[in-house]
Amino acid sequence: MRLRFAPSPTGPLHMGGVRTALYNYLLAKKNGGDFILRIEDTDQGRWVEGAEEHIYASLEWCGIIPDEGPRNGGTCAPYRQSERKEKYREHAMRLINEGNAYYAFDTPEELETMRKRLEQEKSSSRQYDANTRMQMRNSLTLPNAEVNSLINAGTPYVIRIQLPGEGRLYMKDLIRGDVEVDVATLDDKVLFKSDGMPTYHLANVVDDYLMGITHVIRGEEWLPSAPLHYFLYKYLGWEDKRPAFAHLPLILKPDGKGKLSKRDCDKLGVPVFAVGWKDPQTGEFSAGYKEQGYLPSAFVNMLAMLGWNPGTEQEIFQLPELIQSFSLDRVGKSGARFDMDKVKWFQEQHFRSQSIQILATEVRQTSEEWAAISEDKLHAVIELMRERVASVDQLINESRFFLLAPDAYDEETVRKKWKPETEQILKGFASVLQNLPDFSPQPLEEAFKAFMEEGGYPFGTGMIGLRLTVTGKGGGPSLFHTMALLGREEVVERINRGTEFIKATLTLPLPDRPNYNRTNE
Repeated sequence: MRLRFAPSPTGPLHMGGVRTALYNYLLAKKNGGDFILRIEDTDQGRWVEGAEEHIYASLEWCGIIPDEGPRNGGTCAPYRQSERKEKYREHAMRLINEGNAYYAFDTPEELETMRKRLEQEKSSSRQYDANTRMQMRNSLTLPNAEVNSLINAGTPYVIRIQLPGEGRLYMKDLIRGDVEVDVATLDDKVLFKSDGMPTYHLANVVDDYLMGITHVIRGEEWLPSAPLHYFLYKYLGWEDKRPAFAHLPLILKPDGKGKLSKRDCDKLGVPVFAVGWKDPQTGEFSAGYKEQGYLPSAFVNMLAMLGWNPGTEQEIFQLPELIQSFSLDRVGKSGARFDMDKVKWFQEQHFRSQSIQILATEVRQTSEEWAAISEDKLHAVIELMRERVASVDQLINESRFFLLAPDAYDEETVRKKWKPETEQILKGFASVLQNLPDFSPQPLEEAFKAFMEEGGYPFGTGMIGLRLTVTGKGGGPSLFHTMALLGREEVVERINRGTEFIKATLTLPLPDRPNYNRTNE
């Protein structure tokens, strides 16, 4: 098997494109085949600076590594279509010489006149096809001498395929099954443009044949182009080498109404790119899943499940498992709804399955503050926190109370849970902590329970107050494990200081309360 991903560098690579690359990669690797990256840059007018580099960066981050491509070469080089122009012209001329294509000299004004005329006539055919081509200025209607004279004079022209005006075409799609097309509805598409570059259609078919592509997996937006490609394989005598086609379902908006777009993602506040993209014209930067802290394994897992299912209860996959499980017969025909909650769930599952050593390395590389912390303490913090967070950035931000005493206290929790007796409870327990022989989690918990029972205090009141003064938060990981990590002196200091500050702020009129932020003392 040889499969390819052939994006155009006309803009950043959206996640829908990454999904197409992923499915091609998975099927190739599942069957011991090759995955090829080909850059289809024939539309020079729409070329965007940095787009090709964004394609490479996106695939590399996802672990979708081509066996052949512009960067690593291969037996079918070059893999950039702008470097293969002569191959396309050779095959375009062959189509003309064998009567399957023709020169068309129509100007833009003449084409517009044709469209308006057909519209006024309320014609059922309003395109350049078998019904209209004999009324236009092309090598089918002009004498050979005039055609040669126009070409020699440098008159702009395009080369169009000459399709039959009737009949039925039957195609086989690996996802959608049998597809039937009325040939009369097809137009004579341009194969070679006036700028000397081929269109996608010709270049795509020629390259797939010359590169030995056996299967083409692409988005359903290319399904209307499949009949044209079928005819090109037929006219070029390559029917026995025509690849098997599979057209993927769309990625839909969360409500299922329409294709998911960048605008939709912006409204949802979610990325549409795998990695960040900086617009070369505006300088605007759009963060990708990478920049928002998502793991590549979680992103790839989520993408794989957008349109495919393994037929089992398993949902969490690493890339090697996806390769082993993937098959096209489990890809659905209908669109797949994008669900951001599910995306976050995949991230949580993959993040929590990371080893503590890997997470510790990432934390140290991300934060200078944490780089100086001992390995044992860092590992202990990660063990406490990783079930409560879903990214390294979140881990770092949510764990700051392990490094620094709180500079703010959760206002809502203070307002709702801090009671008149909380100060007395906490100061009394701080005295107990001063003399506690063993400052490890279990003795700390036992001492707290004994103190609360002996004083007849409400357990919840004391627990909430203790957590607030120690961490500044109303919730978090095991409090007694947290206290053990912080140590006796630090915990007692935090209890005393936090109690005094909260007491002071509670006496202020509501408008003057400084959000329980100690930096305003």
